[in-house]
Amino acid sequence: MKLFKVLSWVVCCGMLVGCLQEDKPVQIIDNITVIDELVIDENSVPIFPKKAALTTDTARRFSVELPMRCEVDWDNQSVVSVVPAEKIEMIRLGVGDELPELQVSDYDFKDLTVKRALDKLLEGTDIAVVEDEQLYEKITGTISSGALSDAVELMAKMGRAYYSYDAHNGELHLKHRGKWLIKMPQDETIIMALLDAMHGADMRNLLVDWQDKTVVFEGNYQTEREVARIIADISGKKYMLAWDIDVYRVYPRTDNPIVWMNLLPAFGEKNIKMSIPGVVGRALVVGPEINTKTLQEFLGQQANVVLISQGTFAIPNGWQSRFDIGQCGREERLETDLVIGATGVYGDFGGRDKIDAKIVLRTSQGELSSFNIPSTVGDNYVIIGIPTHSFVTTPETLVSPFAELVVFMSPRVISIVDNAKDLSGANELIGDALRDFLRE
Repeated sequence: MKLFKVLSWVVCCGMLVGCLQEDKPVQIIDNITVIDELVIDENSVPIFPKKAALTTDTARRFSVELPMRCEVDWDNQSVVSVVPAEKIEMIRLGVGDELPELQVSDYDFKDLTVKRALDKLLEGTDIAVVEDEQLYEKITGTISSGALSDAVELMAKMGRAYYSYDAHNGELHLKHRGKWLIKMPQDETIIMALLDAMHGADMRNLLVDWQDKTVVFEGNYQTEREVARIIADISGKKYMLAWDIDVYRVYPRTDNPIVWMNLLPAFGEKNIKMSIPGVVGRALVVGPEINTKTLQEFLGQQANVVLISQGTFAIPNGWQSRFDIGQCGREERLETDLVIGATGVYGDFGGRDKIDAKIVLRTSQGELSSFNIPSTVGDNYVIIGIPTHSFVTTPETLVSPFAELVVFMSPRVISIVDNAKDLSGANELIGDALRDFLRE
């Protein structure tokens, strides 16, 4: 019997040791931690797993534009501003040396590639045509007379190609893509609108020099035409529209939603000018008395208010643009995926000068809601009733079902006038004088 007890005790000890070895527990002895037989103390060097060669999140989000996009000076906001019209110039880079001063006359080409047409044109010269990329476009035309440089430029454009001349080697190079520099105006709002329009045309690799006010980009023939159209349209506009935005998450202090009807006795019926329902939420057009400060004071009586994003964006009159909540977010939040899009026109609206805008709330899952909002200069928008649960992706959440997103938007009109006009005091116009100025 004693032998049996001894054997049982040995077996149990062996099993216990085996379990301890399998679980590899953490031991702490005199402030020394032992994990997987590695001794870790205050002098130890941490060991991390290898990461893939990807740009870190903080580096990826870095942008020189963010301070301009994500800050609003509500104390010095002007609903109407006047800026001088400036020329926006696009210059192609990398054209190489100047072509020889030769003349072309009575030259016909039919159903030829650009290379073959240029080979035929340059027969008898020391210039060789080199295709850096295969060009398949075929061209047909006649050049009665003109300079060689004009003829080459014309034929390259017909074939949607770009050329550069190397005088040292006597080579005329052809390729599909080109590089351009845009000399931008000095006004940062117009620059932002130009960049947003180019982003909207799916141009991502824009190199912006904010010191020189220039943009460098690359693209093909279609890219060049699209940018030229954007520049021509912006240059021809008399007005631009801009919106300054605050985005709040509102947490009611009780198990009840925000009572928005209390806005009427709080501010008076004259300051709530319009109520526009959407598929989700509601847009209110309000007077200038309801601003970011008074709105937060009203909400603070019923709920905790957290500013989750703030910023500004501009569009040429009749264009569209967007504001990304996550880009200007204070931190990672549920609403990071939300985008506020806007299309707007300032001008005659049934005999009155109004800002006729369409505001759209979108996520990666699609459109959440939209509102058609006509308003006068000086009015603000307050979008209410967007449940925070619209952005929750898990079956359960700690967020109150009465928490909601509130968007405050203040539209601005930017009047673009000729340099010849006297702009002194124009930005201080108010009332009837302001309306008369905008009608000019």
